Amino acid sequence: MSQGGSRPARALRWILRSLRDAGEVSLTLFRVMVPVIVAVKVLDMLGGVSVLAGALAPVMRTVGLPGEMGLVWASAMITNLYGGIAVFVSLAPGMGLSAAQVTVLCSMMLAAHSMPVELRVAQKAGVRVRFLVVFRLAAAYLLGMSLHLIYRALPVLEHPARILLDPGPRPTGLGQWALSQLQNLLTVFLIVLGLVVLMRVLEALGVTDLLGRMLRPLLESMGIGHSAATITVIGLVLGLSYGGGLIIREARSGRVGARDLFFSVTLMGLAHALVEDTLLMLSLGAHITGVLLGRVAVAWLLVTLLVRLVHRMSDRTFRRWLYRPSAP
Repeated sequence: MSQGGSRPARALRWILRSLRDAGEVSLTLFRVMVPVIVAVKVLDMLGGVSVLAGALAPVMRTVGLPGEMGLVWASAMITNLYGGIAVFVSLAPGMGLSAAQVTVLCSMMLAAHSMPVELRVAQKAGVRVRFLVVFRLAAAYLLGMSLHLIYRALPVLEHPARILLDPGPRPTGLGQWALSQLQNLLTVFLIVLGLVVLMRVLEALGVTDLLGRMLRPLLESMGIGHSAATITVIGLVLGLSYGGGLIIREARSGRVGARDLFFSVTLMGLAHALVEDTLLMLSLGAHITGVLLGRVAVAWLLVTLLVRLVHRMSDRTFRRWLYRPSAP
C-alpha cells in the first residue's frame, strides 16, 4: 500500500475535499445572495421595479427604443436576465422591434443586470458599490448609444427581430417563488461544485497556468497584472453570481494585488458569462455584433482608460473612493 493510502481511499478524500470546498464557497455566496433575493422580492412587491421603469423610459427613447422597454431593463437590473427576458417576451410581440433595437436593448441588459447580487459580490471582493453602480450604468448607456448610432448610420439590422426563447410563466405566489429560489440555490451549489472540481483538474494538468499565459497579453494591454488571471477567467466564463464565492475567497487570500483585483472585478462587471448570456440574448433576436463583440470592445476600452486613470491616483485616494480591502 502506498504512503498516501489505496487509490479508492485517495479518490474518496479528493471527493470529500471537493465537496467541503464547494460547500464553503457556496455558503459564502449564499450569505450574500439570500438577503439580497428577499430584499429584491419585497421591492418588487412594493412596486419599486415599476418606478425604476418609469425613470428609465426617457433614457430608452434616446437610444431608439420604445419607453416601454424601460420595464424590461429595470426588471433585468433589479432581478436578473431571466426576469428581464420574461418581461420582454410579454411586451415585444406586436411592437415590431427590429434586430438593431433588440440588440441595443440586450447589450444594455448584459452590461447592467442582476445589480443587487452582483454589486454585493463585488463589494465583498473590495470594490466600492458607489463607483461600480455609476460605472456600469454609464457603460451600459454608452454601449447602447454607440450601437444605436452605428446601426442607424450604416444602416443594418433593420429586419424584424426573431424571438426564439420563451422562459415560461413567472412564479406568482410566494410559495412558488420560494421553491424556484431554492432550486436556483441548488443549481448554484452544483455549478460551484463543478467549478471546484474543474479548477482542481485544470490546475493538476497545468491548464490554469496556460490560460493565465494566454490571457496575459489581453490583461497587460489593459494594464491588469498576471496575478488576476485566474479570477478573471472565472468571471468572464461564469459571471459574478456563479463565480462570486470563488472571487470573494480569492480576494481575501491576498494573492492578488488590490489594484489588479479592482480592475479585474470591474472588467467582469461589464463582460461576464460570455457564453451563456450571449446565447440567451441571441435567442431573443439580438445580433452578435452588439451582445458579444460590442460589449467586449467597450469593456476593454473603458477598463483600459480606467487603469490609466487609477495608476495616477495615490493609494489613499484609491482606497477612499474605489476600493476597500476585503476582510480576511
